[in-house]
Amino acid sequence: MVRLYGQAQTRRELCRRAGSTRQFAGVQLMTLGNGVEHGIRCLEFRSGTGFCFQVLVDRGMDIGRMDYRGAAIGWHSPTGFRHPGLHEPTGDNGLGFLRSFSGLMLTCGLDHILFPLTDDASHFGYDHRATSFHPLHGRVAFTPALLTGYGEQWNGDECTLWCEGVVTQAVVFGEHLKLFRRIEVKVGESQLTLVDRVVNRGFKRTPHMYLYHINVGYPVLDEGSIFLAPIRETIWASHEAKLQDQGVGYRSQPGPLVHFHEQVFEHAIEADADHKVPVGLINERLGLGFFVEFDRREFPHLFQWQNFQEGLYALGIEPSTNHVLGKLYAREQGQLRWLDHGEGCSYTTRIGVVDGSEALRALRERIESICRQPAADYPSITGNWSLAPPGLEE
Repeated sequence: MVRLYGQAQTRRELCRRAGSTRQFAGVQLMTLGNGVEHGIRCLEFRSGTGFCFQVLVDRGMDIGRMDYRGAAIGWHSPTGFRHPGLHEPTGDNGLGFLRSFSGLMLTCGLDHILFPLTDDASHFGYDHRATSFHPLHGRVAFTPALLTGYGEQWNGDECTLWCEGVVTQAVVFGEHLKLFRRIEVKVGESQLTLVDRVVNRGFKRTPHMYLYHINVGYPVLDEGSIFLAPIRETIWASHEAKLQDQGVGYRSQPGPLVHFHEQVFEHAIEADADHKVPVGLINERLGLGFFVEFDRREFPHLFQWQNFQEGLYALGIEPSTNHVLGKLYAREQGQLRWLDHGEGCSYTTRIGVVDGSEALRALRERIESICRQPAADYPSITGNWSLAPPGLEE
């Protein structure tokens, strides 16, 4: 049954009321047509509940805009959803990511995440490419996808909106990685499911690192919004030496601030009996929240990004395959994942909206039942790197 407008209805009952499902829900392919976004193919999803989001096909099939009943959920930066043809990943000394950084979700990888790095590439066996430069968060986020399908699918009286595509990251005498992505949402629900598989199609052993940069903006993020996660302890902070200098802790979020410098935490996390890790940002004043649920066997690590400078106001939820210390640390500790030909890693993640005081309370109680997070806004930074699981499960 599809639950819409306060009642559960069969497919037949819905069809009696409209000549097409698109009257109240659907997925539609369109092309953005102006400014720096000109030429980007996108898929607009509407689930019928007021939950709406855009999949940017030509930006790694990532999620740009997300709205719920007229309220913005995803973050929009001044860059806009810049066309990949304008993107220069190695520009600004490898920080070119920041000139295209906008939207609810950007995928980071497929062989590198975090800050720019010149790394050994000798495993590819090409003398003239003994090293390789990796820009901030890798290359995949601004690579156009091959769109392989989209539409609506009925299974009895249940309707699923879906899309699928493939993003290829490849270079001659280097990596050949493919991201196979499926995004789906059920009509009548306000959450999506993201299913990814990253596969090495090359014939050389290749490293794999992966991270979702999920960015929530105003009005879910506002003064007094609360960050919720099953945190055992906080093992790292980018600003540890000056933890309280900006007056912003990890748990209770402020409004926009003058001269704020970004802050990042890495939290050691617990999971439920099914290995799921729910993380949320809730605004009790509005009765509105946002959640991400991932599998700790796939993403053992969680970063929290606070970007509260005026005009750039956002909070990032970042499940990651690796510690925030990056690729060199991962290699030294034997935690860097390598994929041989045909090998892959799979990821299944849920992202959605929490509506109403009862739903907010249920999310809080679920997270607290897994692990009660530190109550203090300024938790002790333990540096206990051994707490987090060392790697991925196949």
